[in-house]
Amino acid sequence: MSLVRRREGQSLVEFALVFPLFVTMLMGLIEFAFVFNALLSVNYGARDAALAAAEAGNALGSDCVILAAVDAAVGPPAQDGRILRIEIYRADADGDLLGSATVYDRTGSTTCTFIDGTTSVQPYTRTANGYPETSRCNILAGCDDASSTDSVDVVGVRIDYRHNWVTPLSNFIGGGNGGLTFGRSSIMRMEPVL
Repeated sequence: MSLVRRREGQSLVEFALVFPLFVTMLMGLIEFAFVFNALLSVNYGARDAALAAAEAGNALGSDCVILAAVDAAVGPPAQDGRILRIEIYRADADGDLLGSATVYDRTGSTTCTFIDGTTSVQPYTRTANGYPETSRCNILAGCDDASSTDSVDVVGVRIDYRHNWVTPLSNFIGGGNGGLTFGRSSIMRMEPVL
């Protein structure tokens, strides 16, 4: 009898030692899945916004088209409300910033009027206007602007995103409440106007 009780106690002790490790690994796997989804969603949003920027060119309201493309692309379980900032910039072929960027922070709201007269309200406030809509070059032969190149611009869009922890993993491994902030960017050559 005493040998059976010892084995039952040994199993209970082994289970008590392994269970917290198993739960921590399980929560880590779940949290990784949420972070990876947010990363892919933001990456897709940057690519979709760069495509919208390339097609919109220097038209009135092109920034609103870009902002709307980002919000439409970043979907559940990632949340567009966790987007911190969107930067629209002129880039070189490697994606590096040339000059200054137009920056939109996710605070307040911006009302845009498009060429056809319709309006759109986006939940962003422009905090810098280093690459205004009208300065973008989408003419194949180049623009007269001194800062432009001999051809169409390469436009880039960068999204900064804040992922808040979904699971209580930080309680198990330390680090407090918080999350992870990351940014993704994409570039595209503007669609030329002949």
